[in-house]
Amino acid sequence: MTPGKGIVAKRSARPKLRGLSDVYQFARSSRTPIYFVSPTAYNVLGIDQWVGAFEYITYFDSFDGHHPHVFVPHSEGARDFGSFEDVNTYLLGHKQVADRVHARGGGKVLFVMFDSDTEELADELGLDIALPPRALREHVDSKITTTQLAGEAGIECAPNVLARAKSFRQLMERARKAKLGTDLVVQTPYGDSGRTTFFITNEEQWDEHSEKLDGEELKIMRRIEHLPGTVEACATRHGTLVGPIQTDITGFEELTPYRGGWCGNDVFPGVFDKPTRDSIRAMARKLGDTLYAHGYSGVFCVDFLVENGSAQVYLGEINPRISGASPLTNLLTSKYGGVPLFLFHLLEFLDVDWEVDLKKLQKRWETYDEWSQLVLKQTDDAVEKITRAPSSGLWQMREDGTIEFVRLVTTWHTVGHDDEAFYLRVYGTDEYRYKGGDLGVIVTRGRMQTDDRQLTDRARAWSKGITSLFHGTPADHAVPVPDPIYTKWF
Repeated sequence: MTPGKGIVAKRSARPKLRGLSDVYQFARSSRTPIYFVSPTAYNVLGIDQWVGAFEYITYFDSFDGHHPHVFVPHSEGARDFGSFEDVNTYLLGHKQVADRVHARGGGKVLFVMFDSDTEELADELGLDIALPPRALREHVDSKITTTQLAGEAGIECAPNVLARAKSFRQLMERARKAKLGTDLVVQTPYGDSGRTTFFITNEEQWDEHSEKLDGEELKIMRRIEHLPGTVEACATRHGTLVGPIQTDITGFEELTPYRGGWCGNDVFPGVFDKPTRDSIRAMARKLGDTLYAHGYSGVFCVDFLVENGSAQVYLGEINPRISGASPLTNLLTSKYGGVPLFLFHLLEFLDVDWEVDLKKLQKRWETYDEWSQLVLKQTDDAVEKITRAPSSGLWQMREDGTIEFVRLVTTWHTVGHDDEAFYLRVYGTDEYRYKGGDLGVIVTRGRMQTDDRQLTDRARAWSKGITSLFHGTPADHAVPVPDPIYTKWF
């Protein structure tokens, strides 16, 4: 008997989405408020174009009030934030934010980083955190746990041993037993790899970092010549989706004061041969499936190493969060594949059932053009009050390498040619800049790094062009300056 002929068809309390068309319609028509709370909107910028009732709550006013979905609560002067988490806790504790959330009736909230104080404030505001549990994220974030998960998933790490060492001699003894040689890379469990990874070949180098190493459980690795990269993936109930493969841009003195510090990514189709690309994607899928079995769902970032010569793919580390790889991932998966990867993260935390042909979708995400992002940090050791700063928006490079502002735009999708770039500003007029502080991010077509990992002339021109537009006066009094070790804003 058909529905309507004597029998009333029951409606499921949870919508069932079948295929991308249903996903699109559900996302756009959703009235569940979803907030991304962060220093800037950069990590998931553009998701508001896909998801109804999506809003960014930020500390920095990157768009000078012109982005329709960015809310910046009023702040009196510079503040001394000790960490990324402190910014998010401050934002959720702001009365203007509380009033805004209460007026909309709670909802979901997203962060790059958060702690127990942030959790408590979110709960008080009636916001559900649309991320895996904090304790699980912190557990996975350990480089020691990463190595253990790799073993469970059947994935290779660079030759290593997990051990403690109280002296250079003891470090070398641990390495000798594990047949790692004497040229070592040593990592502590937590922290940004650019600042918690140490290259040690002699006692002097050990002594320089011994306070950070002594007593810690260390990941001691044989140093290999390799190409580093990253890929973002999303662990879901139907399997793990993998985004475009990115190579890292690290350590260039024009961009960062930190040796080995992350300062951007390149994405280009021919980054590796097909077997290597397949190995990287397979590694990310295995990790995602293993993480899901441990209760982790949603996006995560995998750093990998491809050894020169052998092309052996090794796992570097797992970043269990929205990350610096998220912007290019969502740009390419939406622009070339029809849907951003992050939309599937949201589906895991909304009250909905869904079903999509993941293999077909994954195939669509494997074809794309060349894109890059450059993260610009202040490299000189000075604290200045900014009197003039470049605006966020679309910029163009002239033939002589100088740049000019074209117009205000709020997303990088408007970048159409290699001589154009989208710039998102962090620090603006009347704020303070300092060594290691993030000034902004450039997103452009084409590559910013050569095959032999040198910065291109175009990359240098963009970096010089943007940073030269910052003007300031020396701080005439002590100002609260965040510690850049703990306050990376992306």
